[in-house]
Amino acid sequence: MRRRTAVLGGLVFAGLVAGIACMSMQVHTYVPRSADLTRYRTFGWAPAGAFATGDPRLDNNTLFIERLQSAVERQLAGKGWLRAAGSEADLVIHFHARVDQRLDLADVATSEPPNEDSDRGPRVYEAGTLLLDFVEPRSNTLVWRGWAEGSVEGVIDNQPLMNDKIDAAVARILAAFPARS
Repeated sequence: MRRRTAVLGGLVFAGLVAGIACMSMQVHTYVPRSADLTRYRTFGWAPAGAFATGDPRLDNNTLFIERLQSAVERQLAGKGWLRAAGSEADLVIHFHARVDQRLDLADVATSEPPNEDSDRGPRVYEAGTLLLDFVEPRSNTLVWRGWAEGSVEGVIDNQPLMNDKIDAAVARILAAFPARS
């Protein structure tokens, strides 16, 4: 009985940790008023070379780009979208990824001053933004945008963790993308 309780407690703890990690990611979408996604069926990728992130750790990491594209393709296939060659696609996907240093002041605004043993105070961390733009190539018009923002502290130099973060971000971004009927 103790073993079952310990296992159950471990699962609950793991679920809480996973939930808290997901909560730190903020996801947003934008759809222009004139956009009608029901008339599109296929998607493709913007030409190679259009994916510079500005961070050499990502730009020189082909595994990052491959993982991102495969995660997007899996999500869209699950929603009934078909992949087509870039020139034949109804929508072309452009992605943008960026990593910046940010300052977290959450623990600074307390009534008690920090002491030597306290880890309260300002904290600098790496924050990432992943943006997916779906563009109608004939008119070069944006028809859907989704993006996720959150901490990527310790992620970029850890490929398995980066893969998990990419999968989670893409799934959350594309949760709001319409399915094909």
